[in-house]
Amino acid sequence: MQDKMEAPAIGVTGGARLLLRLEGLALLAAMAALYAWRGTSWWLFAVLFFMPDLSFAGYLLGPRPGAIVYNAVHTTIVPGALLGLGLVLRQPLAIAVAIIWLAHIGFDRALGYGLKYPDGFGSTHLGRIGRAAA
Repeated sequence: MQDKMEAPAIGVTGGARLLLRLEGLALLAAMAALYAWRGTSWWLFAVLFFMPDLSFAGYLLGPRPGAIVYNAVHTTIVPGALLGLGLVLRQPLAIAVAIIWLAHIGFDRALGYGLKYPDGFGSTHLGRIGRAAA
């Protein structure tokens, strides 16, 4: 019997982690290309690109609420639905916001920032990040 229990590994590792990060990079590239093709203002892109990171504020309430808020903003479900709705209703601003939001999610995934587990910001579905990774 061990005196000290090891923390379980969190997140995907190895080749699967690389593939998920490459998927993030592909999402970022596709959304940037789509944004450029649509000809929308790059000022809007620059202003809104990091807005999803305001969800970090959820961590002021603790790790569990922080993870819930962060994950709600960093999953592709809502911006994907917004993109679909914007296309159906022909709403250029909704389309632009959704594309920027998806580009941000791709950027985060490419850097290894995954969806969060409730035990702390550094525990993600793509593995540990920050000081927790050391």
